[in-house]
Amino acid sequence: MSVAIYAGTFDPITNGHIDIIKRSAALFDKVIVGVLVNINKKPLFEMDERLVMIDEVLKDLENVEVKTFSGLLVEFAKQEGANVLVRGLRTTTDFEYELQMAQINRKIDDTIDTMFFATDPGLSFISSSAVKELWNYDQDISEYVPEYVIWQMQKKKK
Repeated sequence: MSVAIYAGTFDPITNGHIDIIKRSAALFDKVIVGVLVNINKKPLFEMDERLVMIDEVLKDLENVEVKTFSGLLVEFAKQEGANVLVRGLRTTTDFEYELQMAQINRKIDDTIDTMFFATDPGLSFISSSAVKELWNYDQDISEYVPEYVIWQMQKKKK
């Protein structure tokens, strides 16, 4: 069974993330969306809120699971029996960073590979940070996140 992990903080999950997850789900038997517990970030959404949002927007993808983890991604991958780490690339800056991380991960465990997906050009400029910034200035974010995420963000604003 081929198992892939797509990891991030997903605060919030965007249409760009969802695009990568759907494309991964078409290639692998199982995709685990690994939601990172990152103590260095101050998220908009608590972990349980992010998990609910991700589960909701991915509910139609039967071979996708959502799990939390902390620590090294490669260790999480080993624990889950994954042999591939999925990463999305928006820019050349992403590529430089992600290549370095892929090489480090490969050095830690050479049985786990990294697969890069070029982001859909229409979504390449979107990030969770950009979505939050636009939302803070009352801009329309409906092109960048699912309706359910907008609804959750509106609840936060009240």
